[in-house]
Amino acid sequence: MNLGYACINMTIGKQYSTNRSMIKRTFQQRGLDYVSELALKNASDIVPILEWNRLNGIKFFRLSSAIIPWGDKLDLTELKDYKQICYELKKAGDFATHWDMRINAHPGPFVVLTSPKDSVVENSLLDLEMHGKIFDMMGLSKTPYNNINIHCNGVYGDKKSAMDRFCDNFQRLSKSVRNRLTIENDDKASMYSVKDLMYIYDKTGIPIVFDYHHHKFCTGGLSEEEALKLAATTWPKGITQEVHYSESKEGNKPQAHSDYIKQLPYTYDMKIDIMVEAKAKELAILPFIK
Repeated sequence: MNLGYACINMTIGKQYSTNRSMIKRTFQQRGLDYVSELALKNASDIVPILEWNRLNGIKFFRLSSAIIPWGDKLDLTELKDYKQICYELKKAGDFATHWDMRINAHPGPFVVLTSPKDSVVENSLLDLEMHGKIFDMMGLSKTPYNNINIHCNGVYGDKKSAMDRFCDNFQRLSKSVRNRLTIENDDKASMYSVKDLMYIYDKTGIPIVFDYHHHKFCTGGLSEEEALKLAATTWPKGITQEVHYSESKEGNKPQAHSDYIKQLPYTYDMKIDIMVEAKAKELAILPFIK
């Protein structure tokens, strides 16, 4: 079992970051050269963060989706620092591979392959392809071991039709993305449970990432153990199942993530890698690793 955290290292965040980005107005004003400068800085800081993780026993890390700001709108080869960015990304991928560290990504809520709007779907496909290109530049495996994880996000009044659109749009993705894509259960009863997502798995073979916290609010009539083990059946042989774990933040709506966690989830004797989605990032998992 590996414990991981997402995107930002709180301990060394003032020195190293992979989240340098910009708003649309800045992008329009400063253009490709500024994008290139930020992307190179982001890419160059991956290895120092991974080295910190290695020294602290952390072998699972979610890479930021902001590595290349506005990258889904660009031809990356036009960036002035493209070759150096490629070098830094490959160096980070080689580092992770050498030290047996698992890297993945989780594109944001604007990626909606269930949407009936063509423009939303087109932007979603571009965003996913950018993630695939970055992982290819890093030399990461084209398997769910280095997964690109998303939610279905929209039901639009007819869950089955929405899932059918998801499956159709999935086929439009490159093999690089299709082979890495995973889907996750939601935290609203009206959305997608693990049981719902099995419909997509049966049509596409996309593995399901089980989120313990979300399952509390969208069970699909399954117990925690049943949902975890059902999701496990979707993962290819030889690739450890990924799960997400978080706890409710006191004083907020129950779905909100806490800063720290009080315990680790019960694994039911399953072999899993746990991405802990706590606001305190690596600080939340260090006590359990040590």
